[in-house]
Amino acid sequence: MTAPLVRRTVAEAVGTAALVAVVVGSGIQATELTQDVGVQLLANSLATVFGLGVLIALLGPVSGAHFNPVVTAVAWLDGRRHGDGPSVRDVATYIPAQIVGAIAGAIVADAMFGKPLVQWSGHDRFAGHLWLGEVVATAGLILLIFGLARTGRAHFGPVAVASYIGAAYWFTSSTSFANPAVTVGRAFTDTFAGIAPGSIGPFIAAQLAGAALGLGLVLAVFGRRRPSPSTPAPASVPVPVPVPVRDETGLAAPTLP
Repeated sequence: MTAPLVRRTVAEAVGTAALVAVVVGSGIQATELTQDVGVQLLANSLATVFGLGVLIALLGPVSGAHFNPVVTAVAWLDGRRHGDGPSVRDVATYIPAQIVGAIAGAIVADAMFGKPLVQWSGHDRFAGHLWLGEVVATAGLILLIFGLARTGRAHFGPVAVASYIGAAYWFTSSTSFANPAVTVGRAFTDTFAGIAPGSIGPFIAAQLAGAALGLGLVLAVFGRRRPSPSTPAPASVPVPVPVPVRDETGLAAPTLP
């Protein structure tokens, strides 16, 4: 990737905003079309799968399509030894852009459906089994993203990451937020996909724990990366992985929701 930091930051903000708009908007649409919670979740998860896959494919070549602070942080940690991950400056720019984008995405979704632009969610998600679900969801996302990078299969990212998030909607108790920025953004909407502000802290703590666990699993399963002077690294990878960059910058892994 050769895009300047400003353009990459805009891509992260726009991509995260679009992701949250998909998650929140499809949730609102689903609740207006049916009262069956299972059908509502199915509609919400399918829209997220398609939307996330498209966003990763579109914006990955520009910014790496992180859309997720834990992906950005792990990319920085994983790339420090080789000098090919995001710089501290990139991390300090990406993460605020992701958070602002997530909040904007929730507001836009509410506006499209005639809801109050900002209304704190009353959807309480304060329970230990939900936190465990977030640990599992985030660890799996990190293992997938960085495992693909380790095995030279990063080009499968748009499909693989989107598919994983769609599956995690159903197999985790928390419906797989797996993303601190998305978690914050979803607190701004009192709709199907919302999360009460009081539930944010434990969710983010669980996501950070899951990110650490996921990186540990990457190292345990795939080992540490070794420099290979004879094989140049790809210039850009259209998925949220730690692409080789200099002054630039990793589901989210998509995250979700």
